[in-house]
Amino acid sequence: MISENTCVGGFTTFVDENILRMNVKVSILAFLLLLSFKDVSSQQRVSDTIVSTLLFQASYAFQIPGKDLTTNFGYNSTIGAVIGYKTNKNWLWNVQANLIFGDQVEGREALLRLISTSTGEVIDGDGTFTSLNLFERGFHFQGKTGKLFPVLGPNPNSGLYVMTGLGYLAHRIHIETQFGTAPQLKGDYAKGYDRMRGGVAHSIEAGYMIMSNERVLNFSLGFEFIHAYTKSLRDYSFDLMAPDNQKYKDHYYGIRLNWMIPAYKRAPQKYYYF
Repeated sequence: MISENTCVGGFTTFVDENILRMNVKVSILAFLLLLSFKDVSSQQRVSDTIVSTLLFQASYAFQIPGKDLTTNFGYNSTIGAVIGYKTNKNWLWNVQANLIFGDQVEGREALLRLISTSTGEVIDGDGTFTSLNLFERGFHFQGKTGKLFPVLGPNPNSGLYVMTGLGYLAHRIHIETQFGTAPQLKGDYAKGYDRMRGGVAHSIEAGYMIMSNERVLNFSLGFEFIHAYTKSLRDYSFDLMAPDNQKYKDHYYGIRLNWMIPAYKRAPQKYYYF
């Protein structure tokens, strides 16, 4: 015969075990909800929220020279990479590196007059006329900061922007000879003709930036002005037959296009309740 105490004890044990199981389930559910809340809080909706995010960018610019730069070069292009950061106050911070290249080189005759014939030809090591091609080559590193103004855009992360930058810029004349057979334009001799110079450069850029709601179309397009304070980086210039001790002001006027890949985590557009 089962006693009353035994029945009561068994019932109590049964209740305690179920309460324990329920507590475990509630704890697991609460933990999952906490994780979900944390995950949602780290996600951002670009359509109605000013997001903070890293911006990985590929950059291209078409530029026209100004000031002292016109003595050596015509128009040119640049390509580069940018790592940027946009804050939740729409402040912009960029670090970028660009390669400068072009085929519009001015003053060819004056540059090569000491190694050219009366007809302007250069004789190579085999005693024949060599074909020469002159190019512009250079680089530009800079840090930039600015502000985005959310007007004329589909969301508060798009609109007009203004940026200013400070960095270092250098450029030179690159001479290619047919089959590389002109010894007077090879090795250290080439440095005497490349007119390489560089210096501190300041830039100003203004344009339009868009970060699409669907994260497909993200770019900036702006007008850029660069003012570089340069000097010769060579000890001796063969075309001058002396060191070049002059100070230069080199200007670039250009249109710059940046294609951006934002790194923020997009929030879901639909919510489901269970």
